[in-house]
Amino acid sequence: MRADRLVATLLLMQARGRVTAAEVADELEVSVATARRDLEALSTAGIPVYPQPGRGGGWSLVGGARTDLTGLTASEAQALFLLVGSSSDRSADATSALRKLVRALPATFRAEAEAAGRAVLVDPVGWGSSARARQPWVEELQGAVVRRRQVTLVYSGRGGESERTVDPWALVDKGEHWYLVAGTPAGRRTFRLDRILGLAVLDAAAARPDDLDVAGIWESVVDEVEERRSRVTATVLTTPFLVRVLRSQFGRHLTVLGTDADGRVRLEVGSHTARSVAEHLAGFGSAVEVLEPASVRVELAVLGAELVGLYEGVGGPR
Repeated sequence: MRADRLVATLLLMQARGRVTAAEVADELEVSVATARRDLEALSTAGIPVYPQPGRGGGWSLVGGARTDLTGLTASEAQALFLLVGSSSDRSADATSALRKLVRALPATFRAEAEAAGRAVLVDPVGWGSSARARQPWVEELQGAVVRRRQVTLVYSGRGGESERTVDPWALVDKGEHWYLVAGTPAGRRTFRLDRILGLAVLDAAAARPDDLDVAGIWESVVDEVEERRSRVTATVLTTPFLVRVLRSQFGRHLTVLGTDADGRVRLEVGSHTARSVAEHLAGFGSAVEVLEPASVRVELAVLGAELVGLYEGVGGPR
């Protein structure tokens, strides 16, 4: 689009001070004639851009005039580059946007902003894990959210497949999954993108509350889900060393209650069922003792019996 080129041309002039039509053409990948027309258009629009003929000439902003297109402070620019520039899977569009933003920054901010973009690298893949697969439907739904268009989903939920038309409000990237927060005739609903089997963006306008608070909505969604995931709690004793390991298993569903006289740490852990709690703990053997409830102790005994029945006699006595 020509408007994009005009802005890019102005940013280039701010960064270099003086440019030739050939330099603009090479940078923006257009013809020299197109670059010259764009420079003339900037001048005609009242921006103090003038040609300087002769050897060493070119186009420049008269009097060193500057046009700050960002309004960012030095600390804001650094924070932005630390956030966006750190991602190892940064998109081509994000890279291009950062390059343009660098040109728009005042010269005194530019070096530190670029350094901030290279200061931190975020690798979202855990040790021993494969690269995160690209989630389906993200780009289509992003477009629908931005343009406020309804979408029709074919969704695989707990009750089987269904088709529904919803008003997309926002997308949330959490852990390994993306979620769509949407308005429906039954109220606000959340859909996991990897369970969407088909999607069509409609021409119909989507309704969206004027006071929509996506962060607040998502916080309530997280609270609801986490509450369901911790319906059964157990009190356990373990060694101090294993507290950190168990925290990686139970996350926010682990609470340290104190330390007993024998040095073991008393914890409360939770999950959605007694069986699930037992499965999380079984691999630690006798290093974790469950005090209560009886339902978790029973499930551990069942798991132990199943393992004994499966592996009894394997490898002989120890």
